[in-house]
Amino acid sequence: MESWSVSPARDESSASGMGSTLPAVAEELLKEIKKAFQETSHVPDELLLGLRFIFGPCAVPALDLVDQCSVTQVTSPSGRTLYQVLGNSGKLYTCYSSCHFCTCPAFGFSVLQKSVSLLCKHILAVYLSQAMGACQELTVSEEQLTSILLAEEEEEG
Repeated sequence: MESWSVSPARDESSASGMGSTLPAVAEELLKEIKKAFQETSHVPDELLLGLRFIFGPCAVPALDLVDQCSVTQVTSPSGRTLYQVLGNSGKLYTCYSSCHFCTCPAFGFSVLQKSVSLLCKHILAVYLSQAMGACQELTVSEEQLTSILLAEEEEEG
């Protein structure tokens, strides 16, 4: 069994796509999930238990979102990328994996205000979808991407 460090990850070009926003143990777990899924097309129970241990109560709902194909990678011709996750409520949340941010209320409260969670189920679903190659893909114009970003800003403001 490998020993995992809990120091923050520093490698911005990590294989899991998380950048420097998650503890190394979380990033390593997502790398292991990616490797296992590529080799066997499923995630072993011990990795699922690790997911639950590290990410807590958002792990199972995040897996449900992945199973429901709720994650869409939105990319513009310039390469700008964001993710949209269709939540269980039917609302579309915008997630930015490059800076580890989601527009949902749970992220604002549990992660930013109270610091009781590493992330919300939507951003975890993004990371899991990346690891399992389960993202829907949508290419939009620069103008369309700007409209998505402005719509999120108006909703928050």
